[in-house]
Amino acid sequence: MSTTASNSAYDVIVLGSGASGLCAALAAADAGATVGVFEKAPVVGGTTCLSSAVAWMPDNRYAREQGVQDSRDDALAYLGSLSNGMILPEMVEAFVDTIPELLDWLDTTPLKMSLVPGYPDYHPDQPGGKPGGGRSLEPQLFSLQGLGEWADRLGGTPRRMLVGETPIGGGTGFLAPDVAREREEQQVEGLGRAMVAALLQGCLDKGVEVHLEQRAVELLLEDGTVRGVRLEGRQGVHEAAARRGVVLATGGFEWDKDLARDFLRGPISHPASVPTNTGDGLRMAMRVGARLGNMREAWWVPVCTLPGQNAYGSQPVYLVQRERTVPHSIMVNREGKRFVNEAANYNAMGGAFHELDPTSFDYRNIPCWVVFDAQMMERFGGFGAPPGSPVPEWITRADTLAGLAAEIGVPAGALEETVERWNGHARRGTDPDFRRGESAFDGFVGNRDGYPGADSTFGPLERGPFYAVELHSSTLGTKGGPRTTPRSEVLAVDGQVIPGLFAAGNVMAGPTGMVYGGAGGTLGPGLVFGYLAGRTAAGRTTTAGGQQASARDLLV
Repeated sequence: MSTTASNSAYDVIVLGSGASGLCAALAAADAGATVGVFEKAPVVGGTTCLSSAVAWMPDNRYAREQGVQDSRDDALAYLGSLSNGMILPEMVEAFVDTIPELLDWLDTTPLKMSLVPGYPDYHPDQPGGKPGGGRSLEPQLFSLQGLGEWADRLGGTPRRMLVGETPIGGGTGFLAPDVAREREEQQVEGLGRAMVAALLQGCLDKGVEVHLEQRAVELLLEDGTVRGVRLEGRQGVHEAAARRGVVLATGGFEWDKDLARDFLRGPISHPASVPTNTGDGLRMAMRVGARLGNMREAWWVPVCTLPGQNAYGSQPVYLVQRERTVPHSIMVNREGKRFVNEAANYNAMGGAFHELDPTSFDYRNIPCWVVFDAQMMERFGGFGAPPGSPVPEWITRADTLAGLAAEIGVPAGALEETVERWNGHARRGTDPDFRRGESAFDGFVGNRDGYPGADSTFGPLERGPFYAVELHSSTLGTKGGPRTTPRSEVLAVDGQVIPGLFAAGNVMAGPTGMVYGGAGGTLGPGLVFGYLAGRTAAGRTTTAGGQQASARDLLV
């Protein structure tokens, strides 16, 4: 492990060690560049280590091998139908067209991807959408045994399973004792840490130097070209030179309250990412005159808070997805009324949370709660508790709906009326109010025994005790930042390339605009543009068709 710079000059410097940054570093090193990675935190992996590491990649060969019908035209039509004018065509085309090249290249690295079978797009009924899945990939299980001391420098906590073994993917979330024991003995992991570990292994194999606890604070310019970076670490302030370029992969700005207030379209609290995402890359890019884009958008998600502290020193949060989708649960606002299709994908919830009441001039649906009954916990469990186990003590409860309403401060009559109306919908298996259950995505993360069908998400709330958990408008990360070319070169405010500066991941202007295409909608573009940034910075970028092109040829 290195915590200080053993080399003061590299061909390519990468700032950040999440999936985008490590992919950029590995791609640059594979192209022959000397590479240094500088990470602000004392651990590697950023928010990727906390994630499921699913990557949304349309028209991929793994799906074709399973008989899924997809195409470039379908992918572009799907994203375009959801764009609302915020997607730049050249960026989304670069994303889709680079996927085959990226996946072929990943096969030559320690990171191997596999299809998550059947995972629908988040808006599968849109033109080009895939109700039967085929666009979400995940890392294969990976052993950390070859990482040596670096195995102890990964963020997050070990999770030794694939998505399909978790409740989100239709599994139980529990491994057979012999399987769990074997994976632990062999240091086998899945999900986010598996992706980071595999990319890190590839980087170390290629001689990439990784430096921890090194915060980048300023880009160094020479005649208008980015030639290096100023860093702060345990040894004080120092500089590192970059002969060919610097790649920003520092994540978003969701943990900086001022930046979040100034740029995001609506409120967030309790971000679900690592607290080091404070906008360092954004500030550095702004100082050298970068053009910004997509600044109002984030990867929205509803969360609840958990007692205690997490490993990063902040209050832990829990992403609430399955608990609001399974039968016997609904969401209500401060008026005790439903306000949204609870089974919709988590990113779409952002729009519901940001609904402004023009009379009171506050956010109509903040605060809100997921409300459920004893049947839900007995049949499906939730909030970390297996089915039929004791309900966690921190969850608010009451024997009656009126009592629950008093506990959470909503009108009792309104809550009782809302539940009565929902129960009628649930028994008929239709929701005329918010169309829950109509989309092929609805219910996929709910009761898989009833999927597809009404039993996947419909169920009355009729048996006490009744429970409520407050939900917060949160984010997995912001998705606004410097605009780039399709090859990840950062653009200045006048539209010209800033020589020597590249960006990938959540620090860049999100290439899919406000769209979250499907499971892995963050990491799919993150890997693609990380790969493009690394190859372009190293001067050996290939086009999607495989023809060699120099960085100069790609300044568009």
